[in-house]
Amino acid sequence: MPTPAARRGAPAATVAAPWQRRSGGTLRRSGGGGSRLVRTGVAACCLVLLLRLVLPGAFVGTGGSPKGSLGRRRAGAAATATAEAPVEVAVADTLSDEEPLHVLVAGAGVGGLALANALARVPKVKVTVLEKTSEFKRFGGPIQLASNAMQNLKELDGDMYGQIESKATWTGNLTNGIKDGIRSEWYAMFDLKSPAADRSMPFTCVVERPDLQEIMLGNLPKGIVKNGAGVVSYEHAPEEAGVVATLDNGETIHGDVLIGADGIWSATRATMHGNDLRGDSSGASYSGYTVYAGELYYDSPDNGEVGYKVYIGPNQYFVVTDIGKGRYQWYAFLAKPVGTAESEASLKPTVEVDGCASGNPAYLREVFEGWSHEIHDIIRATRDDEIQQRDLYDRPPSLMEPWHEGRVALLGDAIHAMMPNLGQGGCQAMEDAIVIAEELSEIARRSEVPDALARYKGRRLIRSASVQGLSRFASDIIIRGFDTPAKITTENGLSFENFGYAGIVTRMLQPILPVFFTVQFNFLYNDYRNRFAVDFGAAAGFLVLGGLLLLAFAAGVFDAGLLAGLGLEGALTSAEGTGIIETLQTVAPEVDSLL
Repeated sequence: MPTPAARRGAPAATVAAPWQRRSGGTLRRSGGGGSRLVRTGVAACCLVLLLRLVLPGAFVGTGGSPKGSLGRRRAGAAATATAEAPVEVAVADTLSDEEPLHVLVAGAGVGGLALANALARVPKVKVTVLEKTSEFKRFGGPIQLASNAMQNLKELDGDMYGQIESKATWTGNLTNGIKDGIRSEWYAMFDLKSPAADRSMPFTCVVERPDLQEIMLGNLPKGIVKNGAGVVSYEHAPEEAGVVATLDNGETIHGDVLIGADGIWSATRATMHGNDLRGDSSGASYSGYTVYAGELYYDSPDNGEVGYKVYIGPNQYFVVTDIGKGRYQWYAFLAKPVGTAESEASLKPTVEVDGCASGNPAYLREVFEGWSHEIHDIIRATRDDEIQQRDLYDRPPSLMEPWHEGRVALLGDAIHAMMPNLGQGGCQAMEDAIVIAEELSEIARRSEVPDALARYKGRRLIRSASVQGLSRFASDIIIRGFDTPAKITTENGLSFENFGYAGIVTRMLQPILPVFFTVQFNFLYNDYRNRFAVDFGAAAGFLVLGGLLLLAFAAGVFDAGLLAGLGLEGALTSAEGTGIIETLQTVAPEVDSLL
């Protein structure tokens, strides 16, 4: 087994901090330029047009150093479950120590706490986190923190990163890949290690969500978090005097900025978009998949060697991941109509079957009948009370919907909820948080807040939409296209196994997938600072692979369009695409206004 040092990855090289001090004491980004918003607008427009061509109606339109990146951590003990009374409305436009920018954060999940930690390091900023739960309890399973998230945490606060690292189970430097769900053979590996090591980034890991939340809370000054205070709506104060949030306890609180980090069923989003909180008009849609998730202690024969494995087969797939200390988590993804778990409850065995617990374990043994013994072994070892089921919802990329309104903006699942396949949901929320903190750190006046939030959208729109598309693609292509790979065997005479169309295509794609994974992880790790440093090679790779997959699977038109769109965006935001950008600016100078 790798040593602890080896599991953390190569020693970190000196990396330029995402932010640099400027003479006025505020913070600015290194790099970037005045043409960034133009590039963003052009790229997003092209992506929208491409997606509309391949799938009309796809989108619903509504109209440094770890301690130095955002300043040193303010002194203070762990955050408590109460907060100071709301301050009176500040009337001065200019920010000062006496009248700081008051940022309200709706939600104390991963994204909300990352934003609070980032803003707590910014001069002339006060943060209040509004959390609906009455108290914090240890709840929830492990969360994957990919290399892009870990690097952002490392640059934000080295001390906090060290605490998180001490709780991490490293998986990115182990064997990871896809297995034939019937034969148990390795089908394709994905290399998480090299893209991270090449950039001196930490490896991908998993951390218990309660541990991560506890560490993030413990690094906040006193008085920042207010429990039992969920945001249910907001309104802009008169005369551009900030925003007033209404809480579920009936109170109101005034701030200069409100960031909705309140999840996929975001009340902040519902207020901004004029939608229902839940239901068909909420903007969230059923993904077409339900998932059964199990978590248990398990004596796996490949413990310490394999981090993550996906078993593929006809119409469903099964995932197993090492979460540390002899514990494993598994997921069974099934293409089922919404509400199937309830409608099929009566079909689940009520007695033990073949040494397998009644209820969900016995039911899943039947669902995966004929599949690898490795799947059946871990299901058999799982108790019914160790399994949870939920229908999976996500949102289409919000290219045509507002990310911000005046002094209010959305973060994480509230704006770009995604399927869990890439383990990027929390990672992308952290990227949102860092960008928001960076943009707000640059302003000197309250009146500059709307422009800062517009820049946040400009930097995050295309990247987050691409990750959303890739996450959905991972499920759709496995369910719709992959099957048991075709195989010729000679053990009992010449035999052709599963030589139908899907089986042959699955086998033909076997050498392509490792290339795709390399492009994917290089894309994720290249631009974690959201400066649009997308290299042309990665963009071209997505463009070509999107076309190949489109040809291979007619059912994947939408997914291939997303990949091709990502390639087009990369081309336009690279140096090689400068001429294209200038031409588009000349021919259609109003392109930015389309967004």
